[in-house]
Amino acid sequence: MVPGIAYFLVFHYGALFGNVIAFKEYIPFEGLWVSPWVGFDNFERMFTDADFWHSVTNTLVIALLQLAFFFPVPLALALLLHSLTSDLLRRFVQSVVYLPHFLSWVIVVALFQQVLGGTGLLNDVLGDAGLHTVHIIGNPDAFQPLVVAQVIWKDGGWGTIIFLAALMQVNEELYESAALDGAGPWRRFWHVTLPQIRPIIILLLLLRIGDILSVGFEQMLLQRDAYGPEAAEIIDTFVYYQGLLQGDFGYAAAAGLFKGVIGAVLVYTANKVAHRLGEQGIYK
Repeated sequence: MVPGIAYFLVFHYGALFGNVIAFKEYIPFEGLWVSPWVGFDNFERMFTDADFWHSVTNTLVIALLQLAFFFPVPLALALLLHSLTSDLLRRFVQSVVYLPHFLSWVIVVALFQQVLGGTGLLNDVLGDAGLHTVHIIGNPDAFQPLVVAQVIWKDGGWGTIIFLAALMQVNEELYESAALDGAGPWRRFWHVTLPQIRPIIILLLLLRIGDILSVGFEQMLLQRDAYGPEAAEIIDTFVYYQGLLQGDFGYAAAAGLFKGVIGAVLVYTANKVAHRLGEQGIYK
């Protein structure tokens, strides 16, 4: 466990001390402590910046789309895999749906461009059939559904691991008893499966809510130029461009700190709601 603990101590908890530059006009050549203190000036500028709020809006819309359309996919895949009676078939399907997770976002974006681009496979097929071609890659209106589809294809299978583990712990005698009482597949799912795995669903949902403002930095950065900042700018890319590319480190740190605080508040609030509903949540 030591390497994992060291990673979080250095790159997560230790890095928290660097948030002090959000209250400074940070100048790298002068150092962290010599850079002038500006208080809440960076935050005042941030709250009046239309570009920042545009990135927040894009982030929230994409996050809600992912929550609505991506979060149920691993559960559905896990139920499908759990229902397969052949171990060989189950392992084959698992391998197929897990594989995209191990591809980098560079490869995933390139694959989607080769299939859905203006000269991609889809338009080649449509053109050969005498049909109208579609404009997907580079179309700002298609960006949000496209990134959700990319996440589903890449990580939908990987997300089934925890749900499959939870389904394996459900007592088979409960299914047999429900079947003897005349319960069909849907009623067995509703009255046996769902209550048994509900704590896991609530836990993963809480973790997803806490990380809701992180919608994929690499995925968005790789496609930002093709779709434009109006469609593809999120908080993480806003911080990247303001900090590393424009050198406005204090302002970028303020935006990043704002995101972290909102995420912490969401985790705390969602955990309290889970307690009110009788669930354990992330912590007691």
